[in-house]
Amino acid sequence: MAGVSTGSTKVDAVVQNIAANTPEKLSGFALYSRFAFAGAVCCSVTHGGLTPVDVVKTRIQLEPVTYNRGLIGGFRQVIASEGAGALLTGAGPTFAGYFLQGAFKFGGYEFFKQQCITTFGYDAAVNNRTAVYLASAAAAEFFADIALCPLEATRIRLVSQPTFATGLISGFSKIYSQEGLGAFYSGFGPILFKQVPYTMAKFVVYEKAAEAIYDNFVDKVTATDGTKTVVNLGSGLIAGFAAAIISQPADTMLSKINKTKGLPGEGTMSRLVKIAGELGLRGSFTGLPARLFMVGTLTAGQFAIYGDIKRVIGATGGVEIAK
Repeated sequence: MAGVSTGSTKVDAVVQNIAANTPEKLSGFALYSRFAFAGAVCCSVTHGGLTPVDVVKTRIQLEPVTYNRGLIGGFRQVIASEGAGALLTGAGPTFAGYFLQGAFKFGGYEFFKQQCITTFGYDAAVNNRTAVYLASAAAAEFFADIALCPLEATRIRLVSQPTFATGLISGFSKIYSQEGLGAFYSGFGPILFKQVPYTMAKFVVYEKAAEAIYDNFVDKVTATDGTKTVVNLGSGLIAGFAAAIISQPADTMLSKINKTKGLPGEGTMSRLVKIAGELGLRGSFTGLPARLFMVGTLTAGQFAIYGDIKRVIGATGGVEIAK
């Protein structure tokens, strides 16, 4: 019986591995470009749509003495002092940056999951799926942050210094001409410190939450598209809360380091150490309620939109290793 079971498992693994590579006869660039497109849209739409919340959150982080009335109070303060239009400051870099980041993040996550299957075998990937989720998310986010960092630096400069430039192109050009290419990556360390744990938590908690829901409450085989969207929303909300808490200190440091250029001869690491010392543990979590609302909402939206777009464009199947 043991031999039969092992043989059956191997056959099932081969079948599922082939299905993961060729949903609806798609593979290679045709498949992963669809994953990337779905990821680009879901990230740009959600992050762009929450630009007003991000503006207030960033102000709370950078000027906690002035913006000390919480999320709703922060909205009122920004509108009262600068007008409602100020809530859309940085919308251009946000849409552009997270379109690129989303493509690399979601497309890369699916790609690296498949590489784990190819390298270690389907059975090993299933039995060690948490490690696969974590490693795939970390690798995908590293490349995503290379694309995101210059646009995120521009966004933060526009939000923190409203008179710095009029928009994405002028802000990007001004930073480049005055401070050089390196200025765009002065926050690369903090953005990795923020985004890699954030993305690892985001994907592994989402995968585990969705798996638990399908194991205990919903039959995935017979579930309607609407039910699957609701599952994606719920799992994404839980994942967003976990990811926000884990990455909050680095998010605060990223806002601080991109607010102004460093002093002559001051390196990125020394700036980070100084900022960390100034903030302290409590200061590192400044603006957490606003970020919990923001990240929970956008992560739920991302997974719902991502799943729906994949179905619409035929990128169904994905790389499934959940039991």
